[in-house]
This record gives sequence, structure tokens and C-alpha cells, in this order.
Amino acid sequence: MNIVIIGGVAAGAKAAAKIKRLLPDANVAIYTDDTHVSYSSCGLPYYIQGNFSDYRMLLVRSVEEFNAAGIEVYLESKVEKILLKQQQILVCNKTDAYLVKYDKLIIATGARPRIPNIHGVTNFDNIFTVRKIEDGINIREQMKTAKKVVIVGSGYIGLELLEAFVKNGLQVTVIERSNRLISSLDADMSDLIRKRLESIKDRNFEFYTGEIVSEIKGEGRVANIVKTHSGKEFNTDMIIISAGIIPNSELAKDAGIEIGKTGAIKVNKLMQTSVPNVYACGDCCEEPHLISGKSVWVPLGSTANKEGRCAAMNAAGIYSPFEGVLGSAVSRCLNTTISMTGLTEKQAIEAGFTPVSAVVSKTDKVAYMPDVGDITLKIIADKHSGLLLGGQAIGAFGADKRINSLATALLAHLTVKEFKHNDLTYSPPYSTTIDPLLDAMNILCSKINKHC
Repeated sequence: MNIVIIGGVAAGAKAAAKIKRLLPDANVAIYTDDTHVSYSSCGLPYYIQGNFSDYRMLLVRSVEEFNAAGIEVYLESKVEKILLKQQQILVCNKTDAYLVKYDKLIIATGARPRIPNIHGVTNFDNIFTVRKIEDGINIREQMKTAKKVVIVGSGYIGLELLEAFVKNGLQVTVIERSNRLISSLDADMSDLIRKRLESIKDRNFEFYTGEIVSEIKGEGRVANIVKTHSGKEFNTDMIIISAGIIPNSELAKDAGIEIGKTGAIKVNKLMQTSVPNVYACGDCCEEPHLISGKSVWVPLGSTANKEGRCAAMNAAGIYSPFEGVLGSAVSRCLNTTISMTGLTEKQAIEAGFTPVSAVVSKTDKVAYMPDVGDITLKIIADKHSGLLLGGQAIGAFGADKRINSLATALLAHLTVKEFKHNDLTYSPPYSTTIDPLLDAMNILCSKINKHC
């Protein structure tokens, strides 16, 4: 059996390794237009920051390791076309173009940076995106001589890069077209992130929200001015475009494979596409949301790895459903943890719920501990049923463990009444006697229609 995998970063690499273990006699091959395979793109901001100096620390498995396991890897080999009737793919590399036959095909083409419509955005050598190993290497090199940097976009990656540049002594300007940072959160929690970051003494960064970059100017191949529609100008030594990503679904679409409403590849819970013997996984495909039931596109490395494993098992004939996602995420910016799971209030309304929320601000541990921090936790539930819908947490490093606990509750479809009796751990270095999660549940009990 010939099993072909298109893409080899997270989902594709995981699928290849898993299916080779399940079907050791199968011919398994990865085709990728990348120069590396099986690496952690999520770790790039921390490589840029200098948490480690060797980019090879980002590599999960080398080409040689894949080959030793009997998996062929073809780097810098772009799949230009999928021929469904013939069960073949057309591969082009630097010197040749050729057809490859498959019995099972797994599409793991991932996503690419979204490049806004900015005049001059492609004209200069010191404008970067953050997606591949080379991006991290090039940014670290440019950072050695730079004093100022402009980041276009304030999502998770944008703020992680803010931390990286600040800790390397650069003056940072963040320009965001939305009126708030990390617009995927509720507005009150987004505002809290900005307030916390701007409260840092002697900070060397500024946020400009509600601003759209219109033009990038420079001399020769070096950009040095960023202009916005409102007329603002910012001098800079380098520019990072961090304005979101787009699923690489065009290859599948051109072949006639069904694309979902999100623009990503539509799959069922077995990661099967609309075409027999063709599967998709990772950032190129959409998933059902476990609370709303709607199809969503939530590109996360953790999800990609789980989907890659699931696609491999089903391609190997082992029933393994992937039920969906909650959109659980966590990030860090200058000692502020940002975490979320489930639905925001806006998403809950769109899904047909009547959301109520509780916001709790509290220390992350007992106040007399020397390293005490603070957490603001927002929990959302349905007013009529009491069903837990989602939550967000901002603050000290303990914020993420509250969201992880909530994610488990969402997976089990617990109500506020059921969760409020949870026996959470307590010790002065780890929590207050009544955890902020339980405080939030008590507040929600007063807001929902069911007595609890």
C-alpha cells in the first residue's frame, strides 16, 4: 500500500509516524515544500527571544530519523495538483516534475501567514512573517542590528514577539486594526491585557489600536517607515507581519474536494474528506466545536497533532473519531498569562445560548506567599440550563490551570451546579482556600434560572 502525506510540520509528521507503526509494510512518504520537517513552529517566538540558541531544538524528528523508520521524506517538493481519478499527485521540485501514485492520501498542508493589502509590503528584505524555521533564523539575525521594530497585528504570536523583542532591548510598536488586543477574547478581558501590559514601568513598547497600515516605505531593499490610514508614521529597522493566517486549502479545492464554510477543508470525525481514501488534518481543515456544534477553524499545534494521529489510524482501518475542539489556548506576554477555552459571550449568543458571566479577580495563591500574583477569571454559562460554555483567564502563571480545569468540565458538559462542588486542590503556594473557579461558580449560581 502506498500512503502519501502532503505536508510534514505537525499533523503530517504525526500522521506519517503513526501510520508507519500501524502498517509497517506500507510505503509511507511525506512531500513538503518546506526545507525542514516535523518542527515546532509554536516555539519560534521563544527561539527569537533567545531562550535557546540552536534552532535545531525546534526539530521534533529529523529526515534521517524518518528514513530510519522507513518513511521517505521529500523536502522542497511542492505538490502542484491532486489527480483524484488517477489517485496520483503531481510533485515539482527544483529540477523535476513527476507523478506519484497513492492508495491513501493525507492532506496536511497547514496554513500560511495572511498578508494585508499594504502598499510596499513585498518590496523590502527586512519585513518578516513567523511561520517557518527560516523566519526565526532571519529575524534573530536582523534583531542583532535593529533598535526599533513594528509588529502589525496583536494576536497571540504578535504579543509573544513583543516579549521577545522587549527582552532583547528593542523599542516595539504594535499596530492593530481592531480596537483591542487579541480580539478573539471578550472586550473586557482584552482591555485587561492592555491595562496590565501598559502598567509596566519604563516600558519600551506602545500599542496603537484601531489603526490600519496603509504603506511601507524605505530605501533600496530596506524598509524604514510604516504609515497608517490615519496619517501616523513610525520609523523602524524591521517589520513583522503578524496579521493572522489562512488555511492552505486551495490544493484540495482545485482537486474538487469539498471546502467548508470557514474556508478550510471539510472533514468528518474520522478526518475523511468528501473523496474516498483522502483524509485531511491540521491547520488546513475545520472541526466541529464541542459546545456550539458549529464548524470552526481553530489552527493550533495541539489540535494538529491529535488530528494527525486520528487521520493515520482511520486511514489504517482503525476506527478513531475526532469529536471536535473547544479552542483551548494559552499564551504569555511579559509575565502575563492569557488563556481561554470554549465560547466567548459573543460566540455564545451566536450559538443560540443566553449567556451570563462571572468575573473574579483574586490572588493566584495565598496573599502571604512571597511570589503571589493575581488572576482575573471570567466564566460564561447559559442562563436557562446552567450549562458551562467557556472561560478566559488573565494574569499570573496559574491562570492556565484554571482554564484547563474548565476545559475538562466543558468536555463533560457540566453545569455550574455540578462544577461548584468540584474538589479542587489547595495549598498556600498553589491556590487560595477557595479557588477563583469556585468563586466564579457561586456568582453564576445567583444569575442562572436553576437553583444551585
